Amino acid sequence: MHVSFKVTASARLHLGFLDLNGGTGRRFGSLGLAIDRPVTSLTIERATATWVEGPERERVGAHLAALRARLGLKACYRVTIREVIPAHVGLGSGTQLALAIAAALRRLEDLPPDTPGDALFLERGLRSGIGAALFSTGGLVVDGGHGTGKAMPPILCHLGFPEDWRVILVMDAEMKGVHGTREGEAFATLPQFPAAAAADICRRVLMQALPALAERDLAQFGEAISRIQTILGNYFAPAQGGARYTSASVAKVMARLEQHGAKGIGQSSWGPTGFGFVASDDEAQRLVRLIRKDMRAHENRAQATPIMLICKGINHGARIEKIVGAEDQRREGT
Repeated sequence: MHVSFKVTASARLHLGFLDLNGGTGRRFGSLGLAIDRPVTSLTIERATATWVEGPERERVGAHLAALRARLGLKACYRVTIREVIPAHVGLGSGTQLALAIAAALRRLEDLPPDTPGDALFLERGLRSGIGAALFSTGGLVVDGGHGTGKAMPPILCHLGFPEDWRVILVMDAEMKGVHGTREGEAFATLPQFPAAAAADICRRVLMQALPALAERDLAQFGEAISRIQTILGNYFAPAQGGARYTSASVAKVMARLEQHGAKGIGQSSWGPTGFGFVASDDEAQRLVRLIRKDMRAHENRAQATPIMLICKGINHGARIEKIVGAEDQRREGT
């Protein structure tokens, strides 16, 4: 019987690091949120020869080869990558892609899931653990950063995200955020992060953002996220051309969104993607229409027009579909 598996993994927002100072013996720690789009989607099935097709096929092929060796698998596979989260825009594309192929392969071969182990093996979560956690759980998570051992950061908190709230993404299709060797160089050359600033962020997360989310208080949640983003944006600015946002065009839209009432304004990871929160889909639609009209009235031909997407927070992990034959299929959770 012909069997294949399809995995769909959603993007994530990196809302901020908790402690870049490291004076307590742990460093980084992150706050992150799973959103419903964009997504990475791929299918895997057994084949007479291994073949990978679609976007990011070289990266997926490398992950597949490494996983086959790790799991002692001798079979060949056909992988079809149908859709991918854009790379290096702050939405966690690399981790979701790596874990999608790992989860698909494990399910096809009836092996137990091991998301943390696969993430560590495929060199994900070197700084933040939220991508792997959100792949499994969705919602909003906080990880505890890295200590002295080699392990994925522990997950300290997982909360559901309100279904009626919306996230407005602002994307610059012509730019990429800092990544690869440039990212390593940035962390190596930036000054030591102030302990007082790390304390402020941790206090905002524990005593403002998380309680506000639990109580569905968007104003307080947004105030906490905005404060965290301001602290981190100012710190990372020297590595981003001297500004809190990687993209100047995204920065202009974010300022307008804040002016018109969006909460929790910021940039996900190194960007260039920006985000803001609103209380409802109607409010999101209103703001996007207003900003787009404003952009058309002040269009600058020399600068790319940012893309605006309205997203939901999602409270589930990656979706896996088992497909039997051409028609029979059923949905399973990871």
